Amino acid sequence: MSQTGTPATTALQSNCTKIFVQRDYSEGTSVKFHTRLPSELDGHIERHVFESTITRLNEYFAEAEKGSCSTYCEGCLACITAYLVYMCTETHYEKTLRKISKYIASQNERIYNPKGLQITDPTFRGLRVIEISILDRPGRT
Repeated sequence: MSQTGTPATTALQSNCTKIFVQRDYSEGTSVKFHTRLPSELDGHIERHVFESTITRLNEYFAEAEKGSCSTYCEGCLACITAYLVYMCTETHYEKTLRKISKYIASQNERIYNPKGLQITDPTFRGLRVIEISILDRPGRT
């Protein structure tokens, strides 16, 4: 079983409390996460900062899943080339996931890590949850 992340990050995250922000299926199966602050994070981060981060992530995922003329053309080109075009280019969805990873890294660096928190990219958890680790106290098993 392989672990994601650097060895130092994985070691830090394995000895901490983890909080999970669940997917919000109230509007269908598109990738969207609940924006309310989990009670375990009270006192660790301000509500508006947390909600702003999750709202921005939800906007990125909506952008990734939005159909446009270019995404339809991308699909048609993929069919015509027997999907070989994907060996040369990234899909719109992959480009947006890369933006999401950069956004999470910058949020961790600027806001969450100084407060003893670490957000794990939801792609590492199969887009099922957003994992937030509290790094400043040992986790319970």
